[in-house]
Amino acid sequence: MTTYFIRRILLMIPTFLGSTILIFVILQMAPGGPLERTIQQLQAGAMQQGEAVGSVGDIMGGGSSVLPESALRELKRFYGFDKPIYQRYLIWLGIWPREIKHREVEFKDGATSAQKNVGRGNYMTLKLEGESVGVYDDKGVNSDVWKAAIDTESSKDGVILATIFQTEYSGILTGNLGISYTYDQPVTEVMAPRFKISMFFGLTGMLLSYIVCIPLGIRKALNHGSAFDFLSSVVIFVAYSIPGFALGGVLLVLFGGGSFWDVFPLGGFRSPSEVWETLSAWGKIKDQLWHAILPIISWSIASFAGLTVLMKNSLLENISQDYIRTAFAKGLQEKRVIWVHAIRNSVIPIASGIGGVIGVVIAGSYLIEKVFNIDGFGKLGFQAILDRDYPITLGFLVIVVVIRLVANILSDIALATVDPRIRFK
Repeated sequence: MTTYFIRRILLMIPTFLGSTILIFVILQMAPGGPLERTIQQLQAGAMQQGEAVGSVGDIMGGGSSVLPESALRELKRFYGFDKPIYQRYLIWLGIWPREIKHREVEFKDGATSAQKNVGRGNYMTLKLEGESVGVYDDKGVNSDVWKAAIDTESSKDGVILATIFQTEYSGILTGNLGISYTYDQPVTEVMAPRFKISMFFGLTGMLLSYIVCIPLGIRKALNHGSAFDFLSSVVIFVAYSIPGFALGGVLLVLFGGGSFWDVFPLGGFRSPSEVWETLSAWGKIKDQLWHAILPIISWSIASFAGLTVLMKNSLLENISQDYIRTAFAKGLQEKRVIWVHAIRNSVIPIASGIGGVIGVVIAGSYLIEKVFNIDGFGKLGFQAILDRDYPITLGFLVIVVVIRLVANILSDIALATVDPRIRFK
């Protein structure tokens, strides 16, 4: 079994790389990226001021008065579009050096050396060495920290323009998911509080679903064909036919203080901070539950019917098996046969799908979070796609892919725990 799980873990690497490469390339090639959006904003601002501007394509080609070439070069550098796409991906992974600081240096009138302040009173000496530039510290030693390159596109009229830059290996493999374009903060800081919110709702909803659905499915199987089985099936499938976000809207109309009952708040994860900070410990628990009941119901309704019916049908199938009839023929009590033998084998299909459920609930649900005005993980990821916030979009992708891959391994572990006959090889 150890060999099997080691192989599964190793297979996670190409799966992860394949998923991230595909999405990364699509994002980089899709129109309306952050660079184009910034240029369009500048273009709209210039038009309001009555300036003549060209199209976005003209600006990208340097043919507009809105952005000089130096500003366009800085924008491309900021968003990483000054490098080939494979370099961008390797930089994002953290296995290609990332530029963290840069300075522009000009060599005028045939000069072959120049000095540049790189901060904190430190100066670097740049020397032209053929078609390259050498960078030396105050002791004349070649710098291992700063590098330089000649900008051939901008060098003209006897002026040679070089860029001196400092690099480091920093990417997702080092825990750096980048800086959000929208929030101007590290992606991890933006995602952390929202991820906790989605975990709270998702895991709580999943736990309640299993606690309710498994006993309900058992009772329906043991009372198959009864009035209870029929009525509960009607309720379950009516609930299953209603999407979670639609049910959330109905619940808000009924219980959110509209035309009916004012029982629950209209949304939010908890009360505003100025109210939350004044509550006692017990008051905070009640306030959190007060805000969580309706979202959790909407979160778990989709899996409610599936788990219940799966549990019922699996138990009915096992009850009809020969080993159950043999157990009854040996004189074993009905409770022992059902609860010790039949039910243990009946939960095998549920255990095998637990990983997929974990991956879905932790990723969050944009529509439910939107209905209840909850700043969760799913809402953040969807909004990042609309805003072309690539660092958050790719960070969301990384977390979701890793969770799904780990969840699949958890499914195998749960399956082996429930059914000791299973041996992974």
